[in-house]
Amino acid sequence: MEKYRDIGFKLTPQRLAILGYLEGRTDHPSAEEIYRAVSKNFPTMSVATVYSALEALRLRGRLLELAIEPGRKRFDFHAEPHHHLICTGCKRVVDIHRSFPINLRAGEKQGFQVTGSHVTVYGRCPACTSSMGTKKLRSKKK
Repeated sequence: MEKYRDIGFKLTPQRLAILGYLEGRTDHPSAEEIYRAVSKNFPTMSVATVYSALEALRLRGRLLELAIEPGRKRFDFHAEPHHHLICTGCKRVVDIHRSFPINLRAGEKQGFQVTGSHVTVYGRCPACTSSMGTKKLRSKKK
């Protein structure tokens, strides 16, 4: 609990449970996944409570919100700058901790006040690639 005091919002038992669930995770869960996991210990908690806590964390720079697919946001508790690989098959998200050369001045030339950048690389993960190969083999045998 002490390590979360500097976040700047009231640390209710539900918020502490949400923070505990997010800490150390690398799978970028959705609000619904967080709710399902945390509500086991807080059956009267609503999904709105989870969204409210996630938004408060996002506004304080403690959480990244990722729009992986339309209508479904995922959350990354590792708010330090990094990028993502996204599988177009299973929607798995993997962190990339390296820099990419980006010319941020290009935005300024267009009149943008650049506040940051993020690189998202799309492709197929090894599991989806191998299952796709298996499906192709099965269809050739028919």
